Amino acid sequence: MTVTAMNEKQSSGRPGFKLSAKGQRSLTAGHPWVYAEELSPAGETDLDRAEADNGGLVDVTGTRGQYLGSGFYSARSKIRVRLVSRNANDQPESPAFWRRRLQYAWQYRKAVLRPDDLLCCRLIFGEADQFPGLTVDRYNDILVTQTLSAGMERLKPLIFEQLCDVLRQDGQTINAVYERNDVALREKEGLAQYKGFWTETGAGAVASGTTIISENGVRFEVDYAEGQKTGYFLDQKKTRQAVAELAASRRVLDCFTHTGSFALNAARGGALSVTAVDCSALALQQAAANEALNNFAIKVDWVEADVFDFLPQLGRRAPYDFVILDPPAFAKSRRVLTQALKGYKEINYRAMKALPRGGYLATASCSHFVSPEAFLAMLGEAARDAAVELRQIAYMQQAPDHPILLNVPETAYLKFYLFQVV
Repeated sequence: MTVTAMNEKQSSGRPGFKLSAKGQRSLTAGHPWVYAEELSPAGETDLDRAEADNGGLVDVTGTRGQYLGSGFYSARSKIRVRLVSRNANDQPESPAFWRRRLQYAWQYRKAVLRPDDLLCCRLIFGEADQFPGLTVDRYNDILVTQTLSAGMERLKPLIFEQLCDVLRQDGQTINAVYERNDVALREKEGLAQYKGFWTETGAGAVASGTTIISENGVRFEVDYAEGQKTGYFLDQKKTRQAVAELAASRRVLDCFTHTGSFALNAARGGALSVTAVDCSALALQQAAANEALNNFAIKVDWVEADVFDFLPQLGRRAPYDFVILDPPAFAKSRRVLTQALKGYKEINYRAMKALPRGGYLATASCSHFVSPEAFLAMLGEAARDAAVELRQIAYMQQAPDHPILLNVPETAYLKFYLFQVV
């Protein structure tokens, strides 16, 4: 072990790692991750690794031995340390430390969300709430979690118990915690994949795997046991509200509808007609079931088709004056970015060609690897090729229960535009 690491261990009781100049610059700029290549050549000896348990707490120090922070060590991930504190006086080993963090996260949601939205929201958003690798979504009395770091895996019994207690003490009803750890990313942390109720909290819960939520006045059935991610995409609550407000008296086409969230918000907003397209028959069945939970004046036309095939067939005389494009993430890694941008351009170009003058376009990307600048440049190219002008109505990002840290670009991923085609 280096002298620096040894001195840190003597003062804090934790193993320590020394950073390279590059690693120090990244950490002092505000990013909470230390990559393996950002350790100094002497910063991770065999003895260091032996003393640092996978998922255990370690200290990191700068090039001159100065304390920079404490975080969870990962023996297998490229992200070697995930910071949880930059204060040498903090005690991350203490349950009180994490209870304060949970209280901060809950108080933040109470401040930025309407009271009815608190029944259906993201309670913990990983690094943005200083719980690296942990996601917790609330659907009524069910908490649905994903644990993607070794450190959070070790701490989750404490975190789950404390979170339930914090909520219950504030008058909230929580009956179960369901884990959606069927995620391949866990393997990079040396963790197994699985899903199921966390038994310490699940007593008395009905293990149906589904629950019905209300979003913007629209009812949806959430399948938190089998649905994508944790069962529902909570991050677009505000963008769907914006679509509902613009949909009144318009003929709406919702592409990549999935389980119908934008389509049904448009129907609630008073659209003249709504056509919703998706390539998944199962998703459309779930969307139709969601429609049946509501009592809107119009019926949605659910169409099973590949959007890339459907849009080119519309031509200039398409019967729509409002098109919504909310595709899945085309770029799940940086190496496919160029191809992803081609896909985004194709669907946006086709939508612009199909819309009449004065029509409206809602378009989104949920890929972190597609930067706002790249997304906007793509839209400009699509508009030029379609020979239209775009009048921007709104630019939005994810809902505030998915907070963005300015120094952590990974926390900002959703880009959503509303345009008028002129």
